[in-house]
Amino acid sequence: MASQDLSSEVEVDAFRRIFPLRFFERHLSESLRPDARPLGKARDTTVNLGLVSSADGSALAKIGSTTMLAAIRMEVMTPSTESPDDGCLAVEFHMPPICSPIVRPGRPVEAAPVISKRLSDTILSSGMIDLKELCLVSGKAAWMAYLDIYCLDADGALFDAALLSAVAAFSNLEIPVVALNDNGRIVAITGEKEEQENNASITKKEAVNKEKRKLTLKNIPCSLTCILHKNYILADPTAEEESIMDTLVTVILDSSDQMVSFYKSGGNALAYSSSIKSCVELARKRVKELNQILGEMDID
Repeated sequence: MASQDLSSEVEVDAFRRIFPLRFFERHLSESLRPDARPLGKARDTTVNLGLVSSADGSALAKIGSTTMLAAIRMEVMTPSTESPDDGCLAVEFHMPPICSPIVRPGRPVEAAPVISKRLSDTILSSGMIDLKELCLVSGKAAWMAYLDIYCLDADGALFDAALLSAVAAFSNLEIPVVALNDNGRIVAITGEKEEQENNASITKKEAVNKEKRKLTLKNIPCSLTCILHKNYILADPTAEEESIMDTLVTVILDSSDQMVSFYKSGGNALAYSSSIKSCVELARKRVKELNQILGEMDID
């Protein structure tokens, strides 16, 4: 009996590898997926804060197996003449070979710069961060926030997990204490008494920000990626699902239910117009779930 069960499992696995689309469509016809999820349900999601001690803010986000580690490093820069009272944001998305068998050492991943650009556009266009909060001295000094996101496991819906990790990392961010020295330059204050005593040029001047502070986050963006296949809509796809069904839709909404942006790849836009409306409705439900997770971490 055990040998028959094993034989059956081998046959199913072989069928899945040889005819992946037919395998999935058999499940879809019963409104289920191979991982037993309903079509419109996202995977379990968790967020942990402050895992990178050397960063000014960090977070680990997991959606199913997809795992993202975000870290923020703050550096002082000279603001541009066009925006003398604004800081800046630089986003870099990394896909090391450890994240997926399809990522090869030494070869750039095409998806990485695309996701970097989308993350930057989303964070800035949503208004989540007021760049004026990053100003230190008008026209002379402001903060540059370097956001690096490392994909540790690429099992689908990469943008969704990356955006979630970025939002959580900014909620964890503590802007360092800095001061003006005698030469008019911005210098960091470490908080170590002995070190401050050895640097009189710092202690003579009052700190620009007297204590570490948090950013005020508004209109927090969250996203949901869906696959459109025939008459089916699959929310939060796995990497396997993405590899065999080529129409992807990503809906980005903010915490007040306003559309931030929308991305679609593959398929015919007109043919899927009604399905796209359904994706937006699924995204609204997903944003509520994510807001609840973020709310448990006291993210406004």
